[in-house]
Amino acid sequence: AEEAKKLTKRVPKGTSAYQAVWMLSDDEQEEDSGMEEEEDEEEESEESEEELEDEESNDYKDSDNYDVTFDAEEEAEELRKFREACEDEQFPDEIDTPIDIAARVRFQKYRGLKSFRTSGWDPKENLPRDYARISQIRNFRNVRKSLLRQSNTDKLVPPGTHVDIYIADVPLAIRDSNSSSITVFSLLQHEQRLSVQHVAQARHPLSTGVVKCKEQLLAQVGFRRYMVQPIFSQHTKSNKHKMERFMPVVGNFVASFYAPITLTDSPAVLFKVEVDGSVTLLSTGTLLSCDPDRVVCKRVVLSDTLPRLTRGCSGQISFPQQRGYRLLQTSTN
Repeated sequence: AEEAKKLTKRVPKGTSAYQAVWMLSDDEQEEDSGMEEEEDEEEESEESEEELEDEESNDYKDSDNYDVTFDAEEEAEELRKFREACEDEQFPDEIDTPIDIAARVRFQKYRGLKSFRTSGWDPKENLPRDYARISQIRNFRNVRKSLLRQSNTDKLVPPGTHVDIYIADVPLAIRDSNSSSITVFSLLQHEQRLSVQHVAQARHPLSTGVVKCKEQLLAQVGFRRYMVQPIFSQHTKSNKHKMERFMPVVGNFVASFYAPITLTDSPAVLFKVEVDGSVTLLSTGTLLSCDPDRVVCKRVVLSDTLPRLTRGCSGQISFPQQRGYRLLQTSTN
């Protein structure tokens, strides 16, 4: 058997063999001191991390944004709209047949069309009495051209001319405001009347979120700005246009709402007003027309309808889909 190597240690005089076993050599003392230093560094790092965590938690609790700006009802509403938009994208215009009420009662305002493109539809049919107060311009394009041509022939002030304007009956809110400038504009004939305005829009690339039809938005058409509840529809050349339940993310669409008549070619922008009063850009486009007779139809596809069966018939049972259309009117503010 190999003999074990003997370790030599320097010990003071008078030290017994038993005491020498418990005494450390120089190398062992260096290793032990190194381990103690590492342990001290780990303890210090743990203490510093605990202090940082305590400071961060205290700062988070003391911050103004801690659980103050969170609105549970608003978040639940946004989640519900997002789910409805996903379902509408996956199953467009499909609605389950109601169970608690007869389908002929629930969908009595709808009608079936053989062809959405070729079937006729009278835009004056079954309109409410208040709709008769809406102004309508026959042949909107020709009237606009004639009025613009007439306004250009009138005597106008050339650009760069100094003009003094005296305005009477200025509201106190405008007079006492901090604004140093006031915008002055003039209206053409018929532009003070209320009608149904249609603007061609395209979703802004930086716009996010789900915008439902008839949701209250801020519209900027030319120099005018007003709160509206637009109805979204497809931008086609047909005499009937299918309604979109949500603002399309891709492609062009048309937003329709009640607004004063605008004859000039004007840019149109839609904003969403946030809870804190700030506005978010949603879509941009131009004014299309002011026409109350533009037909916007809401389509409904009924699913899960049971077929009729007769005795002695056998075969595969199918669940056909029935389509119904309804004339949609512009919502008021």
